[in-house]
Amino acid sequence: MITDETSAALRRRAALNNAGWCDAVCRAHGLSPRYDGGDLWLSTVRTPPLYPDAVTLDAGARAASVLAPIDTGSPGCSVKDSFADLDLSGDGFEVLFEAQWIHRPAGAPVPAAAPSAPEWSVVRDAAELAAWEAAWDGEEATGLFRPSLLGGGTAFLAGRVGDRIVAGAAAHTCAGAVGVSNLFARDGIGTDTAWAGALTAITARRPDLPVVGYEHGEDLDSALRSGFTAIGPLRVWLHTA
Repeated sequence: MITDETSAALRRRAALNNAGWCDAVCRAHGLSPRYDGGDLWLSTVRTPPLYPDAVTLDAGARAASVLAPIDTGSPGCSVKDSFADLDLSGDGFEVLFEAQWIHRPAGAPVPAAAPSAPEWSVVRDAAELAAWEAAWDGEEATGLFRPSLLGGGTAFLAGRVGDRIVAGAAAHTCAGAVGVSNLFARDGIGTDTAWAGALTAITARRPDLPVVGYEHGEDLDSALRSGFTAIGPLRVWLHTA
């Protein structure tokens, strides 16, 4: 059983891991984000699409401290409220979505893959990354994920049927965990199948680390079926005023 105290520690680790992923993506775009003490990650310059301008890293962060250093005047400014305890509604923000942090302990059994499941491998070069992003986007690569992200603590995992990428996930290792984001499945491949393949690939690389992330809706249901536990809520706030 996960106690409240353990859940808080796991949520902080998941938030730290997610901030590390946001940091890597922003730096790949030439930005210079920073950690403000131990309770906030932020970028003073607007971040790439879909990535927050700030991520809270501990419960009890004050709205004024979160908002003061970021660019709330540019369209798309957003805050990842990792502990769902901020109220930014009076500052021109609205809740974009709510989700649950998820955690899967190291050594947990990996879901069995069907015999017809995609074959998984790690994206190795810029051309493969563009194909991966196009499959994730459903249309075309826009350059959101830069080739400088390849290697190191980041792995883009691709599930293929023949030469087509039909599933994938990004796995970023930091803060003592592997964080999974951007999981996708297409062309009739189910999300449960994508989780089974991605977790098998992650476990082969880092069997010693827990896996974390966040999901909501049907994607959360799929993650829970794949051995994750929901460990607490988060919110993403979008500046709309």
